[in-house]
Amino acid sequence: MRVRWAIFQRCPSTLSAPPASIPFRTALRYWLKLGFISFGGPAGQIAMMHAELVERRRWISERRFLHALNYCMVLPGPEATQLAIYIGWLMHRVPGGIAAGVLFVLPSLLVLIALSWIYMAWGQLPAVAGIMAGIKPAVVAIVLAAAWRIGSRTLRNGVLVSVALAAFVGIDLLGVPFPLIVLGAAAVGLVGGRLRPALFDIGGAHAAAKDGTPHPPAVIDDTTPTPAHARFGWRRLATVGAAGCAIGFAAWGVLAFVYGPDGELPRMAAFFGKTALLTFGGAYAVLPYVVQHAVEQYHWLDAGQMIDGLALGETTPGPLIMIVAFVGFVGGWTHALFGPGARFLAGAAAASVVTFFTFLPSFVFILAGGPLVESTRDDVRLTAPLTAISAAVVGVIASLAVFFGAHVFVAHGAPRWDAIAIGAAAAVALLRYRTGTIKTILACALAGLLLSYWHG
Repeated sequence: MRVRWAIFQRCPSTLSAPPASIPFRTALRYWLKLGFISFGGPAGQIAMMHAELVERRRWISERRFLHALNYCMVLPGPEATQLAIYIGWLMHRVPGGIAAGVLFVLPSLLVLIALSWIYMAWGQLPAVAGIMAGIKPAVVAIVLAAAWRIGSRTLRNGVLVSVALAAFVGIDLLGVPFPLIVLGAAAVGLVGGRLRPALFDIGGAHAAAKDGTPHPPAVIDDTTPTPAHARFGWRRLATVGAAGCAIGFAAWGVLAFVYGPDGELPRMAAFFGKTALLTFGGAYAVLPYVVQHAVEQYHWLDAGQMIDGLALGETTPGPLIMIVAFVGFVGGWTHALFGPGARFLAGAAAASVVTFFTFLPSFVFILAGGPLVESTRDDVRLTAPLTAISAAVVGVIASLAVFFGAHVFVAHGAPRWDAIAIGAAAAVALLRYRTGTIKTILACALAGLLLSYWHG
């Protein structure tokens, strides 16, 4: 492959010319399609965008895709959504970024509101309970598979593997807060990027296709000049950041005026807005923080419902962090915010409020910080901390699988062999046979249903 790539370097004419610029309407159609088909959690969604935008359509090059991904993974919030916003913004300015993010999230919100309503209205039926009992072990396997897939793309040498292992031990065994893990990984990357920059390089220019031949140039290629809207400026950073903060405070102010500062909707808005700002590593890393507060402090739902919500989140398109919409729906329904006769309306309103405040910071981070990231893409000393943090996230995701496994595979101190068997089968299907997430969940749901009748 090295010889073949050397030949292409000497003969650049063998590479086709980059495609024409992408019309905004074409991009809108793609983002809407992605919103409806983006199953599989962040790992699957990132892989889907990579296959479509880097390999097939050639809208963006491998190096710039990975550079944007590393930035999104270090940010608090859902990395797949932020990556879509980033690419949409890079192609079509602020309207493109907003459209990409909204269309990525909206289908998932509508589907999850419907599923949450079904769950709360009929979730106690034996058949539904059996289905959920089969899906829960699959969720643990899906999280493990996500760690494997992200790790196979990120952990390219022993140093990055060591960073991931240290993150796992720190968060799972030592109880180190995730922000400290992020800072530690960033420090490793900062030092390593100066001492051994090759270990933290995110890759070469034109990635190879599956048959080993180099990809042709992309619309946004490695050598494409930075567009005017993506050039860094302090005034632009301050303006976009201030506008985002103003929108958030104004929205919370309206809720507080209508329902009082201590009302459940303003409380949900404040908590999930803070969650979006204080948690790092994407959906899998944020869930333990949400569990701790939503379950134990605010009592919007219980631990079993939280795992069920993650299962529903895995079966719907869009970002996995949309489980927060489930948390909001259950909290609104349980507390009957608009009275006992309007539980669905209360749940839908709470889910919408939670979604808005969870995703608003992601738009601000990308639209304000994107130009700064674009200015660093050619300096491995600056990108090395992001690469190291990406490696640490792999360890955090693995720790989340351990957390869920302790709740799913053990009951009253005794192992649940049926759940262990379903989880093991799901892991084999996902990792060995590359079975799709939806097929795996459906098979496990059927197994749980059959076991419920067998034991019943």
